[in-house]
Amino acid sequence: MEYSGEKLQEEKVFKDPVHRYIHVRDRVIWDLIGTKEFQRLRRIKQLGTTYLTFHGAEHSRLSHSLGVYEIVRRIVDDVFEGRPEWKPEERLLSLCAALLHDLGHGPFSHSFEKVFDLDHEQFTQRIIVGDTEVNKILLKVGCDFPKKVAEVIAKTYKGKLVVSLISSQIDADRMDYLQRDAYFTGVSYGHFDMERLLRVMRPREEHAVIKQSGMHAVEDYIMSRYQMYWQVYFHPVTRSAEVILTKILHRAKHLYEGGYEFAQEPHHFYSLFKEEVTLADYLKMDEAVMLYYFEAWEEEDDAILKDLCTRFVNRKLFKYVEFHPSNSQMNRLMELRTLFKKAGIDPDYYLVVDSSSDLPYDFYRPGEEEERLPIHLLKNNGEIRELSRESEIVDAISGKRRTDHKLYYPADILRDESTKKNIKKQIRELLELSD
Repeated sequence: MEYSGEKLQEEKVFKDPVHRYIHVRDRVIWDLIGTKEFQRLRRIKQLGTTYLTFHGAEHSRLSHSLGVYEIVRRIVDDVFEGRPEWKPEERLLSLCAALLHDLGHGPFSHSFEKVFDLDHEQFTQRIIVGDTEVNKILLKVGCDFPKKVAEVIAKTYKGKLVVSLISSQIDADRMDYLQRDAYFTGVSYGHFDMERLLRVMRPREEHAVIKQSGMHAVEDYIMSRYQMYWQVYFHPVTRSAEVILTKILHRAKHLYEGGYEFAQEPHHFYSLFKEEVTLADYLKMDEAVMLYYFEAWEEEDDAILKDLCTRFVNRKLFKYVEFHPSNSQMNRLMELRTLFKKAGIDPDYYLVVDSSSDLPYDFYRPGEEEERLPIHLLKNNGEIRELSRESEIVDAISGKRRTDHKLYYPADILRDESTKKNIKKQIRELLELSD
């Protein structure tokens, strides 16, 4: 084929704040980076609404994708090369899958997906095998090459080792985003010794294993991930922004379905509202487009849409209190909803319970939803053992899901002079707020 093994005349290098340099030697990788589908990732933030909490979190899905590619390149070129368990013919497949693994993310990623019932991995596969610039380049490697790349993303590719490099409990995706997100948010939690992990990683037929001497580096990695989820990814202020973003999209869809006449018609949203999203429609959506509409909708006649957009654009976020979904708490929520309605505030948009949950590490549970492949240690005697059986630290958190619930509300209702004092007092009491 045209460039199944073609190299660039001169290596291309990207300067990177996390990995120092990202090296590109393969023509196919260089050409994929230049496609409009890949460049679209510049306009989608890696951390969605987190920039409203950590002001430095402005990095893009593109920079993360390049980072994942670089880690996989180092693994297959420096760590696995020459080892009998590694198939060198899968090198280019691994690199392309790493580079393109996030290609299908939409604007503000997970909030956007939840409202419109979308799956970014499915769109990644559609971009790879569809009528796109990315597909045309992959076809130059081989007529079945796009299908193989899509199978790696879908985790159905027969070479499980390749899949595990991009999707497992210790993969290049996590290794990059933990370090990159820590760097741009300014926190110290996400740092771990990646150099050590790569040095002690070894290929096996279905997954990579870590030499026993590197167990402490793996423990550090898992605890870094745990801290990042609770200190950054599930930060309650970020979740407040996500709640408002989600409610904006719900409100816009509700208004459209009710025949509301928008001053700024949501042309880019029509196919989403109708649940008839084409690949071309999807690729036109990015965060610049979304923010354009949010700013325009600040002038809408609908009071709820106008207010929510103003809050998001100008960072006037909801406050929160702890919430536990017990019977007494659910009764309290119902009382609050009644009081909000009496105060003329729609509780469907302004009184929201948000829950976050994470499982930092799990052992193998075959057949279960979101089945997780464990991390394996290679002992000095050649025996392979699952990590939690060797590490007391990891064993202590294995299989233990942590969940956090918050109740979000607009605190300004308690300062609004138009709200009756007795209703405000009752709301404050139920929210357990002091004067």
